[in-house]
Amino acid sequence: MGLHLAAISVDPPEVSRRLAQKMGYTFTLLSDTNAQVIRAYDLLHPGAAPSGADVARPAEFLIDASGAVRWVNLTESVTVRARPDQLLKAGAGM
Repeated sequence: MGLHLAAISVDPPEVSRRLAQKMGYTFTLLSDTNAQVIRAYDLLHPGAAPSGADVARPAEFLIDASGAVRWVNLTESVTVRARPDQLLKAGAGM
């Protein structure tokens, strides 16, 4: 399908690297420590981290090669994510 997965968080690169190693992630983890991209997509959740820090709101996007957002899944809970079959179905329509 030509889909590529990437995750963006406010975590510094070394934190994301450790998480990827621990969890066996093979997709790209990007660091947005200043939350510039997170703010651009209106995903900042101020003070939501256990420490009171700002974090990204849970969300998944499918963005086409031209940069257009083709599908969005927004949730209020970090434990709720799109299922692989949902992503594949949405990606098939791109």
